[in-house]
Amino acid sequence: MVTEAQYGTMPDGTPVKEFTLVNASRMQVRAISYGAILTSIRAPGATEGADVVVGHDSLEGYLTRSRFFGALVGRYGNRIGGAQFTLDGRTYTLAKNNGPNHLHGGVRGFDKVVWQGNVNKDASARGPSVTFSRTSPDGEEGYPGALAVRVTYTLTHHNELIVDYYATTDKPTLVNLTNHSYFNLFGEGSGDILNHRVTIDADSYTPVDAGQIPTGEIAPVAGTPFDFRTETAIGARIDADHEQLRIGTGYDHNFVLRKNGPGLSHAVRVVDPRSRRTLDVSTTEPGVQFYTGNKLDGSYNGKSGHVYGKRSAFCLETQHFPDSPNKPNFPSTVLRPGQEYRSTTVYAFGVMR
Repeated sequence: MVTEAQYGTMPDGTPVKEFTLVNASRMQVRAISYGAILTSIRAPGATEGADVVVGHDSLEGYLTRSRFFGALVGRYGNRIGGAQFTLDGRTYTLAKNNGPNHLHGGVRGFDKVVWQGNVNKDASARGPSVTFSRTSPDGEEGYPGALAVRVTYTLTHHNELIVDYYATTDKPTLVNLTNHSYFNLFGEGSGDILNHRVTIDADSYTPVDAGQIPTGEIAPVAGTPFDFRTETAIGARIDADHEQLRIGTGYDHNFVLRKNGPGLSHAVRVVDPRSRRTLDVSTTEPGVQFYTGNKLDGSYNGKSGHVYGKRSAFCLETQHFPDSPNKPNFPSTVLRPGQEYRSTTVYAFGVMR
């Protein structure tokens, strides 16, 4: 079932819609047309009905106080060093909105615009579904090409949230889309996530410099605090004496996923021992940014007045690697006319028995 309602109005008068998806087992996902933001996910668990994503109760919160909470991020998720890249011999300059660098699509990225939302009435076999679409004009935030984009959220009857991305362009450009939901499997606003236990299917990661731009190295996780190949509590090594953890003030790094081909592969498993809730993430992407909410500082008041303190939520941003346009050894994020950008990520929720 999908219901549609008015969520709010933009300062220029543009209406913002809210879509509520409910599956056969009563799991619920809410999304709004501003930023294609996932505002709420109520997943099964011992704490029945808990909302497991950080967010706000109103549009005003997303407009003024959000740190990409739940948003569709683009045209390029994560960072581009020096806020520029060269494509086919031409250098493009982007907004510097993260020190000297470009972050998450710029000053007015995909997270800060209103999308067209439509219920997918033919998707009921898999579960309730909604698609958000928009054309990003040529030159928006410095990127070349008019990019026609759509993202589809489908809540299956097996408690999976499937996120399908699709884009085409009329000029060579860059595309690297992701979702920026912050999760706390015990429930948003319920304290830190340091006891959550994580497994990441990655043998290596991409170290960063002081500005959090990848150095270009693909480094092994073995023997480091970045080794999550076996289940490990987030807090077990997060404050270890390691240069990369000091740079990120915790985990804020891209992990190079172990892939067996171009299709969907399992990437991450997270378990919350208190609620017994589990989250398994599968993706077609080559990487995932594991971020542990290090910059949440208690100044963010969210749903029901909850205060989001340091490490009170984590992100799993499936992606191509940060700064790929300036790192020839990284997987390419170039999209050309006649090509189709397709990417899928699945968030599967369950309960430990």
